[in-house]
Amino acid sequence: MKKLTSIIAAMVLTVAPAAAKKGDPKPLPADPTPRIIEIETANTAMILTVDKDGSLMFDYYGKKIDDPAPFLQKNSYRRVDFCTDPAAYITQGGREQRQASLAVTHCDGDLNTQLRYVSHEVEKAGNRTVTTIQLSDAVKPFDVKLVYEACTGQDVIVVHSEITNRENGDVRLRNYFSANISAQADRYYLTQFGGAWAREMGMQESELTRGIKTISSQKQVRAVQLENPSFMLSLDHPLDENSGNVIAGALAWTGNFDLSFEVDDFDILIMRAGINPYSAEYTLRTGETMVTPDVILTFSDSGAGEASRNLHDWARECGGVYDAEEVCPTLLNSWEGAYFDFDTELLKHMIDDTADMGLEMFVLDDGWFGNEFPRNNTKQGLGDWQVNRAKLPGGIDEIASYAVSKGLKFGIWIEPEMVSPRSELARKHPDWVVGYNTGRELTTTRNQWLLDLSNPDVQDFVFEVFDNTMKMSPHISYIKWDANRHVENAGSAHLDRETQSMFWVKYTQGLYNVYKRIREAYPDVIIQACASGGGRVEYGALKYNDEAWTSDNTDARSRIFIQYGTSHIYPSVVMGSHVSAVPNHQTEGITPLKFRFDVAMSGRLGMELQPKNLTDDEKAFARKAIATYKQLRPTIMYGDLYRLHSPYEKGNYASLMYVEKDKSKAVLFAYCFEYRGRDTVCRLKLTGLDPGRKYRLTEVNVEKKPIFWGEGMTFSGEFLTNEGVNLPLTKRYSSAVFVLEAVE
Repeated sequence: MKKLTSIIAAMVLTVAPAAAKKGDPKPLPADPTPRIIEIETANTAMILTVDKDGSLMFDYYGKKIDDPAPFLQKNSYRRVDFCTDPAAYITQGGREQRQASLAVTHCDGDLNTQLRYVSHEVEKAGNRTVTTIQLSDAVKPFDVKLVYEACTGQDVIVVHSEITNRENGDVRLRNYFSANISAQADRYYLTQFGGAWAREMGMQESELTRGIKTISSQKQVRAVQLENPSFMLSLDHPLDENSGNVIAGALAWTGNFDLSFEVDDFDILIMRAGINPYSAEYTLRTGETMVTPDVILTFSDSGAGEASRNLHDWARECGGVYDAEEVCPTLLNSWEGAYFDFDTELLKHMIDDTADMGLEMFVLDDGWFGNEFPRNNTKQGLGDWQVNRAKLPGGIDEIASYAVSKGLKFGIWIEPEMVSPRSELARKHPDWVVGYNTGRELTTTRNQWLLDLSNPDVQDFVFEVFDNTMKMSPHISYIKWDANRHVENAGSAHLDRETQSMFWVKYTQGLYNVYKRIREAYPDVIIQACASGGGRVEYGALKYNDEAWTSDNTDARSRIFIQYGTSHIYPSVVMGSHVSAVPNHQTEGITPLKFRFDVAMSGRLGMELQPKNLTDDEKAFARKAIATYKQLRPTIMYGDLYRLHSPYEKGNYASLMYVEKDKSKAVLFAYCFEYRGRDTVCRLKLTGLDPGRKYRLTEVNVEKKPIFWGEGMTFSGEFLTNEGVNLPLTKRYSSAVFVLEAVE
């Protein structure tokens, strides 16, 4: 069963009732007593101090310090004529000159906010310690709570803010970031992740200089395809896999976001993360509270690898992913094998092949719905979620029941946030379309419009799409939820003229409301966040989804880079990775079947092709590889990831390894994606093993003969760590997968 209680507790509710008394004309009394507030995990600490005037200052984030008392002594020597150290939550107003995390227009037009410490409390429950700090404006009844949840065993701290209006009138939030933290080093190197459709999660490192570097999105839907709301910040030296101080972070928000990195006059770096305030001024009425999205942070003094493992553990063990304990089945998706051109007979043949190859689920993709406007192409039908009687006269249950009779699970595709201009829904409810109220031309992407999820009626409709789809058959186990366009000509016929700028937040709030209802009604269904591939690979969506479609680009060579970048922030358990046909439908690249399987097996394995086009030998190889993957899956899904060689480094090869927590087993992947020369080898030092144990090394997915001279031999962990293995991967698209098992 899904951990429904913890998921609901972790949701971002954008507006909540305030606990404070409505209309109270007085600010909460500040407590200026100097003190230290320490938020600790097993190995790290975040240290805040209360200044002598009651200001809450951010002092430190890094490796745990046994005696933080000197921070309070340092506090007494702060310059008073201007602010050298950053506040724990930077506001517009007072002496603060840095970019504000919170900028407010108060009900009387005052633009200044000066927060003072009031109190704090600490609550511990198992692995989690929650520190809540109450701040209040020095003059006005306007409050902020800063909430820090320390996940002790994972060395992760999750931060958000709660902004409450107790004034006698509306206040307008112009900036409302979730958090800001700071770091001090000689140099700062920022690694960001992004690209474009079919080129998601590419890595780019740059040295930060004076000024502000911003990673942001204004697309709202598929918001994270161009830039992911995550980062790695290396202090003093460029990012290294196994050494150096690294702060890694991610924002859990399925909409417009903003991450900013400001190197100030004192060479202090301030990082902010939150909802993108661009064109999104938010009205907070008396008695209302804005609860901002979570920022997930970790610190590593052992490079990027440890930071990634911390985030992966947090995602799997602390609710970052909806139900990481539920392993998503291996599957065949119908899309690239059939597109819109299918009927019952063709689908049954594909199901037969799915079962024959040993896969565990068949997923019916786009094209199964619409009658007046049949979904035979991308030009019509979205929004009309009735089964296409011409294609599937026996309905969805006939196909799902047939899949189950073959020992498979069954999944189905929906795109409930969208509508085609040529559809019954668009004709009936044009006012549900984003931008309808503007009187301007409604632009299309992929021949579709976007439904307005800020409207509760649309939220009801989207829930009903999911609910009615599930009711088409009791055998539906999996939903692929797609979203194939972003926002253009923003506007809501539901919101009034004064609150149009709130659309951006209200849309995401509406999406989360629907997700919550779905999870209450269907806690056990597996849901994939697709969004054109890569468009919702972020922790806001993953709170409610079991996995994400990493990219529409299924070319194995491209996927080496896409999945390598993704692995820095997100665990393998969420990375849908498919073996597709050649020439590849996105890149037209031609790669060997073994290479395609070896790459796809490093994530959640699936297939995206027409099986009848495979030769008998290819089917035989697929059967064996799928069977092997299912045996290795626990290690790949839940083991610690060690990236051994980056595809961005010289050599034209890449390698990674998953190691079980007890060091008893590991799976090693190595890929050559360009010709390396006749006499070169890939030398890999296998980190993560127990140097005191011995490991038997066995190659899997072998086509003709093993490539490694040590096949089947036993080596000490010390030898594999210090000397490593030398693999003759020299030809383009040569690859190898090895299993290492500890022996007595």
